[in-house]
Amino acid sequence: MNISGKRVLITGGSSGIGLALARALLAKNAKVAITGRRPDALSKAIEDLNGAGSPVTGVCADVSTPARRASTLERAIEALGGLDILVNNAGGVRAGRLEATAEADLQAMIDVDLVAPILLTRSALPALRASGDAMIVNVASGIALVGAPFYATYAAAKAGLARFGEALRRELKGEGVHVLTAYPGGTDTPMMQSNRAGPELGFSREPASAVADAIVEGIEADSFEVIRGGEARAQMIALNRDDPAAVDERFLGLKPALEGAVKDHSAL
Repeated sequence: MNISGKRVLITGGSSGIGLALARALLAKNAKVAITGRRPDALSKAIEDLNGAGSPVTGVCADVSTPARRASTLERAIEALGGLDILVNNAGGVRAGRLEATAEADLQAMIDVDLVAPILLTRSALPALRASGDAMIVNVASGIALVGAPFYATYAAAKAGLARFGEALRRELKGEGVHVLTAYPGGTDTPMMQSNRAGPELGFSREPASAVADAIVEGIEADSFEVIRGGEARAQMIALNRDDPAAVDERFLGLKPALEGAVKDHSAL
């Protein structure tokens, strides 16, 4: 896909990967609208992005609610004059043992990480079809490929998003709408600030800009997926497929330290 001139809506675009992706797409001459739940963060992001050149539309909204999803899509399409790329990036996480996690937090992860992208995509499909050369980008997680202890519900939601994208890509094949799934690894974003796990526990972190650049390359190449984490991640994915018991044993040795390091990891 040639990104120049494409009209893009990025959910969760006021910080982290979403904000970095907005910058990267603007550098390719895309027209961009971003959403965010926090007015102050959204205003700052818009100010920063506008300072780089092309004007950016901001929509303050929680896309996990029906009314906000509808208004988000309406305002973005009106401002952009249509829609060519939808990036389902907004997400939330609450780590910890399943039985110690509040039901409201479990439901919030499912609503934000899985249900909202599905329903927003459904609503956006008429505009994307009208484009004739459109794409849906779903930002999942490396945990969708290799489940980690203390992230059971987050892994379930992100893996669900990944399989949703795969099935929808096949459903839409030949109809002018492609679907790409991104699997970031540990990324240096505000969402990760309350996670104290380091590389020794499998949480190496890279800049959000590196993830964004890889996603942009994937969009340009019409890729099916973008997986971050390098050779180490590729080896872990292969081991998880071929010998999952070995991965179980590896996590067994890390469990006490990992539980302590992620018990306060919350961004909902």
